[in-house]
Amino acid sequence: MTLDGLQPTILLPALVAGLLVLATHIPLGREVLRRGIIFIDLAIAQIAGLGIVIASALGFEVGGWRAQVSAVIAALTGALCLRWMEKKTPEHLEAVIGVSFVAAACAAIVVMSHDPHAGEHLQELLVGQILWTTWAGLLPLALVTAGVLAGWFGLNLKASPLGFYLLFALTITASVQVVGVYLVFASLIVPALAAGGRLIRAGAIGSAGYVLGLLASGLFDLPAGAAIVLALVGVATLGGKAAPKIEHR
Repeated sequence: MTLDGLQPTILLPALVAGLLVLATHIPLGREVLRRGIIFIDLAIAQIAGLGIVIASALGFEVGGWRAQVSAVIAALTGALCLRWMEKKTPEHLEAVIGVSFVAAACAAIVVMSHDPHAGEHLQELLVGQILWTTWAGLLPLALVTAGVLAGWFGLNLKASPLGFYLLFALTITASVQVVGVYLVFASLIVPALAAGGRLIRAGAIGSAGYVLGLLASGLFDLPAGAAIVLALVGVATLGGKAAPKIEHR
């Protein structure tokens, strides 16, 4: 254990990134649990990641605007396809979501098969690089967060099935590039599940998980994404025992 890893210039931007992710993922997570489509975020995140992988294979810079456009197009296409499948065969939607995740993951592996840095890219996609977050780099995530919250609460797009899928795709695309697939799933599901859909309680659980995870990462030199996921699960386990069940449709 060392205190050298507790550097505010690194941990504070990472914490703010986590709080921005939680701001959208908690209400989205509550809706996901209500709809019973638990693994949709994994599928959309993986599809967005496939868009980034394809852009990289075409020679575009991963952090550049072309890669971002590719990720958004892929995520929106995936979301629209899942919405279509929800209308066509709602009883098989969860199975379709699982197949979509596996197909997108395998497609990404195939595309990266001739890339010498494929393992690094795959790890970044899954675990994320939250500790590399900068204050300037938070601006795109903050803008997406503001827009999604305005659409969710202000315009009530959550009431529209299509609106839900589109907002979901935009949110996941923005967050997966900062925190990775694993942390996107944990941020979406764990706080909302532990709090029974109560937003304030879910926010407290999620915030505590990010703080403790980042502190553990800094103190013990652990991978930040994995540490935060474990901290979220630990806090949820301790703080979510009395949470009521979320009503499904």
